[in-house]
Amino acid sequence: MRESQDDHWLTRPVTIRRLWIGFALVLGALVLAGLQIKVKGYFGIDDLFGFAAWFGFGSCVLMVLVAKALGALLKRSESYYQEEATGASTESAATSTDSGET
Repeated sequence: MRESQDDHWLTRPVTIRRLWIGFALVLGALVLAGLQIKVKGYFGIDDLFGFAAWFGFGSCVLMVLVAKALGALLKRSESYYQEEATGASTESAATSTDSGET
């Protein structure tokens, strides 16, 4: 395998740095545009400066916390599938010996 095939353009450090700089410039331009444009809110709080950014960030944090809680609630032991497989094999072995005796 050639080395150029392993070097995807999104994994190069130069490309990652350029993307971060580009995103930061776009974010800065949007903040400056937000200062110039008057936003009419419908609920009182949504007309504050940067409300959409704070709301999006808060929603993201809330989703991560709910996902962690759900993961803790639904978590199984590491040997969950091994126990199930050994339990099924012992049951099938028990039924086969029982059916052979009758």
